[in-house]
Amino acid sequence: MTEAQAEAQWELGKLVHDLDMQCYARMRDWVAGLGLTVAQASALREMTGPMTMRELAGRMSCEPSNATVVVDNLEGHRLIERRPHPTDRRAKQLVLTPEGTEQRARVLKVLAEEPLFAGLTQDEQDALQGLLKRALSRAEILQA
Repeated sequence: MTEAQAEAQWELGKLVHDLDMQCYARMRDWVAGLGLTVAQASALREMTGPMTMRELAGRMSCEPSNATVVVDNLEGHRLIERRPHPTDRRAKQLVLTPEGTEQRARVLKVLAEEPLFAGLTQDEQDALQGLLKRALSRAEILQA
């Protein structure tokens, strides 16, 4: 790799990092108005039905222990309940409470009303999403 290529790689990484930081800051501001953290809003968004902690953690792209902290807090606010799993007596199933379902709807409404990439056309957003997924997939292959 030439010095120019190395510099270009560094700049691309910096741009992705800066984008991530700006997106996170905007999301933090939006969900703070709902009394949530970004992690809590993420958990509510991912709760599309009953699921285990491991399933939720996978959807949130975090370790189950980290998801547990988030779920503990949401459970304390009566937004999520832990129930016995119907087929695995060792596991618990996470289920939104009626209040959790309402809060999830508010989270989705905020995301719909204030899209992160409103300055890009839908085609540009689709292209960016495709490129980022491809880059992540390649990074996972290289780490294996």
